[in-house]
Amino acid sequence: MKLLLKYGGTSISTAKDIQNVAKHIQSLSKQNQLVIVCSAISNTTDDLIEISQSIKKEKKKKAGQLVKKIVSRHQELAKHIIKKSQIRKKLLQTLNEYFAELVALIDGMVLLGEVTPRSMDYLLSFGERLSIKLISAAINDLGKESVSLTGKEVGIVTDSNFGESKPLMDTTRLRISKTLDSLFSKKIIPVIGGFAGADQHGHVTTFGRGGSDYSATIIGSCIKADEIWLMSDVDGLMTADPKIVKNAKLLKEVSYLEAIEMAMFGAKQIHPRTFEPLLTKKIPMKIRSSFNVKNEGTLVTSSPSLSSKNTVKCVSNISHNGLIDIRGGSMVGTPGTAATIFTTLANASINVMMISQNPSESSITIVVKNTDLDKAVSTLEMELLGKIIKKLEVTTNMAIIALIGSGMRGTVGVASKVFGAMEKNKVNVSMITQGSSELNLAFVVKNSDANTAVKALHNEFELSKIN
Repeated sequence: MKLLLKYGGTSISTAKDIQNVAKHIQSLSKQNQLVIVCSAISNTTDDLIEISQSIKKEKKKKAGQLVKKIVSRHQELAKHIIKKSQIRKKLLQTLNEYFAELVALIDGMVLLGEVTPRSMDYLLSFGERLSIKLISAAINDLGKESVSLTGKEVGIVTDSNFGESKPLMDTTRLRISKTLDSLFSKKIIPVIGGFAGADQHGHVTTFGRGGSDYSATIIGSCIKADEIWLMSDVDGLMTADPKIVKNAKLLKEVSYLEAIEMAMFGAKQIHPRTFEPLLTKKIPMKIRSSFNVKNEGTLVTSSPSLSSKNTVKCVSNISHNGLIDIRGGSMVGTPGTAATIFTTLANASINVMMISQNPSESSITIVVKNTDLDKAVSTLEMELLGKIIKKLEVTTNMAIIALIGSGMRGTVGVASKVFGAMEKNKVNVSMITQGSSELNLAFVVKNSDANTAVKALHNEFELSKIN
């Protein structure tokens, strides 16, 4: 099989983890053609983000300390992972060249006293550039030939929207096929850095947080992979967060559409655009654990088997949100009111997570993350209060509870079961939305009621008996 394996940062955070990953890759390579995509090692991206914050605040010393932390972490890993002295020496030499480049970049940013979106992407790309060197060297150390390639080197071409770039798929497909076909013919395992590509001018661009999953599916669709495996520290998609529901079960099979909904509602932090490249090619994906390789994980497919078509598949929740109730008599029957509100928020880079409007049109309720709440309220007050908006009411610390499952479509009585369970558990529902696709039903409760709501719904729909 032609397999693409993507490893998350938690799967490659210690020397032992990296050696285990290399051994797993070595054994799989005996019967399969492999392409490996890697995230940065745990905490590296966070450290790089913190370096950028330190530069903005002119804390050069803090930035320097963080660079030293990144350098020593990767040097220690290199020394412990690689047994063969020749490979270790070459690896440390390459890492040192990267560290010198990283320090020069940070010095330049400090000198200018600013962090542009373009320099930020270049800075953040170092996490993956360093991790792929370690993984590739660990595979070479076991006697299997491997090379490391950045997203730019493998041929991912994107637009120039730094921080949230999109791939130019036709160009990307041609370049990736050409690069990887020559490696396949020589039986060399490519280890590719996720999260980043380059625009048409060769400037490094990134896909945003969680972008390594997106890199994996872009590359997988370009090489027509038989399967794509997302390897992380979880066994797969679950019926609920196991930290909240002790008897949460692993979902053996879900559809692409269900997985997209689960990704949006935080069942696993998957980049929302991850599934786009798979939909046309219908490539199956598995979400698996790198620590428990005997477990097959969750299969994500375009057409799940009939046995997996449960009414509700999972209950997920996103805590720490704010609810804004927007009221105004002049909103009634005025075309373009909602467009004005959402354009105003979009211009301030605020993502609206949920929307509900009553038929009289006199109020619109929206949900945003707590971190965006102050900005959202002040933007609406400054731009629209006294014009189309008469009053804003804000409620903080709210949680979105979402039920997801394609089997809800056309099933009578789902909503009554949901709100019956809420009533039994004395949970007050502040807002409800359901799309016409009926793939999910979402509602808002207080943060303090979120765990109770999730447990109650998990029991009500008997999700512990799934599969």
